[in-house]
Amino acid sequence: MADSSFDIVSKVDHQEAENALNQAHKEIEQRYDFKGTGASIAWSGEQVLIIANTEERAKAVLDVFQSKLIKRGISLKSLDSGEPFASGKEFRIVSSLKDGISSENAKKIGKLIRDEGPKGVKSQIQGDELRVQSKSRDDLQAVIALLKGSDLDIDLQFINYR
Repeated sequence: MADSSFDIVSKVDHQEAENALNQAHKEIEQRYDFKGTGASIAWSGEQVLIIANTEERAKAVLDVFQSKLIKRGISLKSLDSGEPFASGKEFRIVSSLKDGISSENAKKIGKLIRDEGPKGVKSQIQGDELRVQSKSRDDLQAVIALLKGSDLDIDLQFINYR
């Protein structure tokens, strides 16, 4: 009998991220506490640029954006936000969405599966994803439960379960 397998990926639905950013932009335009503060949020290439006149306002705009991401089903582990920095008379925060599993995180996940997972489960790195194989589907379910329970700093999805 052939081995069963699944892939571990870390992907962000960019359409949902776009929708979350548009919703945050609308809320910032309409909220009374943001009137006259120069607060804005927009894409700047692949990154999200947040601008406000004070550091606290910039953090508040980031908070609004994070709440919209959560409502859209995007984990905050996928959002990589920098610290507010002064740029002239305004404060800026540059955030980016993490897509894919870095090689160091893939090695960390592979080591976790080897050390704590069931015996006979193999994992291999394929680009920015990980393939996990085993003869037993129950072992694969145990690996998924193990990874969901572990405290990793990336958002994981499990696809192609065969």
